[in-house]
Amino acid sequence: MADLFKPFNLSGMTLQNRVVMAPMTRSRAPRDIATETIALYYAQRATAGLIVSEGTPISREGQGYLFNPGIFTADQIAGWRLTTQSVHAVGGRIFAQLWHVGRVSHPSIQENAKAPVSASSRLAEGATAYGYDDQGEPALIPVTAPQQLTTEEVPRIVQDFAHAASNAIDAGFDGVEIHGANGYLFEQFLNPEVNDRRDLYAADTMDNRLRFTLEAVDAVIAKIGAERVGIRLSPYGQLFDMPHYDQIDETYTALVKALGERGLAYVHIMDQSGFAVADTIKTSGASVSDRIQQLLKVFRAALPRTALILAGGMTRARAERLIADGTIDLAGFGQPFISNPDLVARLRNGWALTEPDRGTYYGGGARGLIDYAPYAGA
Repeated sequence: MADLFKPFNLSGMTLQNRVVMAPMTRSRAPRDIATETIALYYAQRATAGLIVSEGTPISREGQGYLFNPGIFTADQIAGWRLTTQSVHAVGGRIFAQLWHVGRVSHPSIQENAKAPVSASSRLAEGATAYGYDDQGEPALIPVTAPQQLTTEEVPRIVQDFAHAASNAIDAGFDGVEIHGANGYLFEQFLNPEVNDRRDLYAADTMDNRLRFTLEAVDAVIAKIGAERVGIRLSPYGQLFDMPHYDQIDETYTALVKALGERGLAYVHIMDQSGFAVADTIKTSGASVSDRIQQLLKVFRAALPRTALILAGGMTRARAERLIADGTIDLAGFGQPFISNPDLVARLRNGWALTEPDRGTYYGGGARGLIDYAPYAGA
């Protein structure tokens, strides 16, 4: 029987266990450069089989939140290098999550205060970015209407992802995860209720709908090799004004099949059913959770050479069940890692988990980032 705490071969890379630290934005980089404190944060959690870093913007244009360490300047590469060296020094593995938020941004974050760019011209209703308010203070502020990328501009974004992947390897990361989830740029192309284009990147046919995502994946593979590439997806996710649509199953089945053919290191599914806007799918009456479980079975069959990760509401019991029955290969844990740097040991031994201080999730300094203690007994 597969064991959550036994080593796993990820495309030729040995992970010390099947526990994945999922990516989580922490907004602790004052100059958008990873610091010594960030390096310590990740090193403390390096008993995870694999760490996926917080989203690291591939360009200034791709940024939607202040104080996130990017991967597009020499100083940012050097900053991340301290993190990767620290993680490796204690036996860990770490992938960089490559991020472009698309329309989930604000001119105060963009160069020369320009409008954010997207597949779409549609505003993300109700969404906020972490930018500068009218008084010039950092704050959560409503996003603005995006500028739709022209057909000729899209290949530039594709190359930004490829260049960022090369930068990540230069910074010492073991690989990269393309952030294709949570309502950001890739979903803005994939979702036909958002993508209002009329060119070859439109959502009118399946080939067109998938084109941008597969072009970016192929460009990253060409730079660093498929064995170093993962991707995160969130079928049925509704973050940042992402409505459900009739062809969700067909879209993600076709996409994952194409990814399987490319032999990526992994596909990482984010289960957002715990905070879905709608608990049931209008067309079928099924719950979001049930639909995701069905999709996982389809994805497993489509990924004979590629690992499958699931994150979202993960527990030890759920992870062990899904790994034992062959549904997934690796289990992603997010928020528990915030307040439990020794989460793997706590899960293995059944030790109590420390509750996190939600008020310190984003921004600030060391408090709530590196000051959580390992388990000390009763």
